[in-house]
Amino acid sequence: MPRVAKSKTEKIMFYGTGRRKKAIARVRIVDGTGNITVNGKPLDEYFTLDTLKFIVKQPLTTTNTLGKFDVICKVTGGGYTGQAGAVRHGIARALLEANGEHRTILKANGFLTRDSRMKERKKYGLKKARKAPQFSKR
Repeated sequence: MPRVAKSKTEKIMFYGTGRRKKAIARVRIVDGTGNITVNGKPLDEYFTLDTLKFIVKQPLTTTNTLGKFDVICKVTGGGYTGQAGAVRHGIARALLEANGEHRTILKANGFLTRDSRMKERKKYGLKKARKAPQFSKR
């Protein structure tokens, strides 16, 4: 549900929550010039790898809205790859809230699907989820 502007200077915001592995991203998009901030830092400063920047921008580039919205994200948990995936998922959900016509494009590219793969739990008698201790016959 978009936040309704109370005055003429206040802008309408669209929200989206994205998740991947242990990372959770709370995303707001506002009409603007295309600035993306993650945890109070610019995108280039927060995600240093070009592949992660590409992942974050994917929903905006596929819907041709890269310069139309400012993106503000708060991300917690997980590693940097999981966080980038969570931000992408959140941006896609917020864009869908802003304009329902983007659904076919976002769905076809798989941006609305939550990646359900998680770390497998450790089992007793094993060193990790599947790694067994060294076996010797004698």
